[in-house]
Amino acid sequence: MAQTLLLTSAGIVPEIRDYFTSVLPKKRPENNKVAFVTTAAYGESKNPTWMEKDRQWLYECGIRHIENLDFKGKTQGDLELMLSDKDIIFVNGGNTFYVLKWARESSFDKVLPGFLRKGGLYIGVSAGSYIACPTIEAAAWKHQDRNRVGITDFTALGLVPFLITAHFEEKYRAVVDQAAQKTKYPIVALSDKQAVLVQDGKVKVVGKGKREYWNGFKEK
Repeated sequence: MAQTLLLTSAGIVPEIRDYFTSVLPKKRPENNKVAFVTTAAYGESKNPTWMEKDRQWLYECGIRHIENLDFKGKTQGDLELMLSDKDIIFVNGGNTFYVLKWARESSFDKVLPGFLRKGGLYIGVSAGSYIACPTIEAAAWKHQDRNRVGITDFTALGLVPFLITAHFEEKYRAVVDQAAQKTKYPIVALSDKQAVLVQDGKVKVVGKGKREYWNGFKEK
C-alpha cells in the first residue's frame, strides 16, 4: 500500500520542517486540514502543555486548519466522518499504551488504511510514532511509558516493519543494545531533531545528527 508517513521523536522541529512541507498532500500548507489526535497526551497528563508547542510548530509551517480528535469514546463511524475532509492525521505524544488501547477500541486501526490509500499523511510524535510500528515494545525500554491501562497485546498498527526508539541520547545506548538482543525487529533510534520519512516505499532518516541503527535497519 502506498503511504506517506513522517514519524518524529519530538514533532515538527526546525530540523525536519522542509521534509514536512515537501510531503503535504496539498501543495499550499494553508489548504491542508489536520486531525490533531490528543489521546496519548491526555493519557499522560490532565494538562499536557506540550501540545500547544506542537500546534505552534504546525502554525509556523503554514497550517491553519487544525481540529482536535480524541479516540476515546469514538466509533468507527465517528472517525470516518471526521477524517473525511482531513488531509493529515497528527498523532501526538504522551502515553503509548493508552493511545494504542483507544486506537483499537475506536477502530482507528481499521479506518487509517483507507485514509492513507486516499493520499492522507500520517504524522507521529513519540507515542504516535511508536504505534505506527509492528509493536509498541520500544515504548517501555527506557521506562518512559507506564502501562496504566493493562494491555497485554502490544501489537500496533504495523505501518512500518521496524521499531523506533524516540528521544534517543547516548545515555540510553546500553538499554537499546540489550533490547535489540531480545526483539526480532530492526530498530532505528531518533533524537529530538530527527524523524523517519516513509514515502513511495522508501525509508529515510531525516533531520540533524548521527544515524543510529540496530538489527539490520536499512534506509532505502
